[in-house]
Amino acid sequence: MKFLIQKERLSKSIQDVIKAVASRTTIPILIGIKIDATDEGVALTGSNSDISIKSFIPKEENDTELVDIIEPGSIVLHARFFSEIVRKLPDSIIEITVDDQFKTIIRSGNAEFVIHGLDAEEYPRLPIIDSENSFTLPADLLITLVKQTVFAVSQSETRPILTGIHWVFENNELIAVATDSHRLALKKATLQIANNLAYNIVIPGKSLSELIKILEDNNQTVVEIFVTTNQILFKAKNILFYSRLLEGKYPNTAKLIPTDNKTKVKINTKEFLQAVDRASLLAREGKNNVVKFTTMEQNMIEITSYTPEIGKVVEKVKSLSIEGEEIKISFSAKYMIDALRAIDGSEATIYFTGTMRPFVIKTDQDETILQLILPVRTF
Repeated sequence: MKFLIQKERLSKSIQDVIKAVASRTTIPILIGIKIDATDEGVALTGSNSDISIKSFIPKEENDTELVDIIEPGSIVLHARFFSEIVRKLPDSIIEITVDDQFKTIIRSGNAEFVIHGLDAEEYPRLPIIDSENSFTLPADLLITLVKQTVFAVSQSETRPILTGIHWVFENNELIAVATDSHRLALKKATLQIANNLAYNIVIPGKSLSELIKILEDNNQTVVEIFVTTNQILFKAKNILFYSRLLEGKYPNTAKLIPTDNKTKVKINTKEFLQAVDRASLLAREGKNNVVKFTTMEQNMIEITSYTPEIGKVVEKVKSLSIEGEEIKISFSAKYMIDALRAIDGSEATIYFTGTMRPFVIKTDQDETILQLILPVRTF
């Protein structure tokens, strides 16, 4: 195998696929990146037990030559060493040559590295995905959908199903839900699915977090999504991203969301978030990162936090409106901050149904998103 390639483009592809390379694995070849040089261009692949990423660099793009294939072939190179070598090479063009014994020579300018590769035939094959069951999403919508839910997945493996985001497709609507059993994030999106396909899948939160790091955030980029029994494939321009699906039944979260309320508080999102953030400075030192929320007269809210070893903070915040019963409630400052940042609107409304009942946060500016937080017993 022998080819010349632009350093900048090769480095970008390496950074994309290395996200799927495990630092520790029982399959030694998976600490490497597979390189395939064909007449069409160069493909790089990284894989672990959860995700596989394939990045393709075409021979030519926008009338610019990116790759010059002299002799097609394949090799697997140690991901970390290969990444560091390419990043530090001096010239903008890199020459890569592989001999029959998998010895790989990497040249650029006056620098030359010789490293030992592995047989690409030993590298696991990527899953075969049925191309019929697919739908598309604009990349910016997919990124928003993940960002507004993924923070609420469980970080504990005691209930593996909760480490994923639940995607349900019904009547051309996608509902994405994440919960760690203490909070819940929900986002809806309208999309057109051929043949009105219905899906009910759970995608690992870690997989989706890695996916959105390599997608171009614009509405011109379209992501084609393919679903099978235990795999999902996201296909964008020159990128294939495979992820396993989580097995098991996701809990029925719809029954957790209150349908009525006793108190409705409308807030300026930024001002309220900053007040909770300030209160959390002392709450962080406590065991539960808890702040207390109390409605007062003249549309005022009192935010307090008390840690015996550290001290106390009290701040009054002017709300836009308060309707219904007085409410005293405690909650995790971190959960509230995460929820308000996800909503990303200038105003938000908090719907309370009682001191020890879950409460809901919505915004009039985006009816497709909902955040739910369970209170903490302190009063």
